Amino acid sequence: MTDPEYLTPAGLFHVPGAFTPVVLVRGADLVFLSGQVAWDEHGNLCGTDHLTQMQRIAQNLDTALAAVGCGREHIIKETVYVVDHRPQLIAGLFSALRQGVSAAPASTLVGVAALFDPDVLVEVDIVAKVPA
Repeated sequence: MTDPEYLTPAGLFHVPGAFTPVVLVRGADLVFLSGQVAWDEHGNLCGTDHLTQMQRIAQNLDTALAAVGCGREHIIKETVYVVDHRPQLIAGLFSALRQGVSAAPASTLVGVAALFDPDVLVEVDIVAKVPA
């Protein structure tokens, strides 16, 4: 197995030294994304509601995955953290994640009291399989 590659794709905000947005493990053909939130490329939060934030997260996932030749269809495991979770949020949240995807990955949804910033309502953690 090769050493992991630590990548910061253009278009994704990150905090240098705090986290790396994308880690590619070529020998295992896996890519791990840091938890994605609704930040634009400048670190501005996009949206004040769950659905708007999830739509931005989906854009960020597309950007991160494209950097290693993947798309959302290559996601094999996701964990979705939701502040103030209510069952009626599920359809909208997953609709944003599933656009253009035919098979849902393994998934865990966790209702949480808070995330690292009081205005961040959703965070998505991803593992994807790099296509051969």
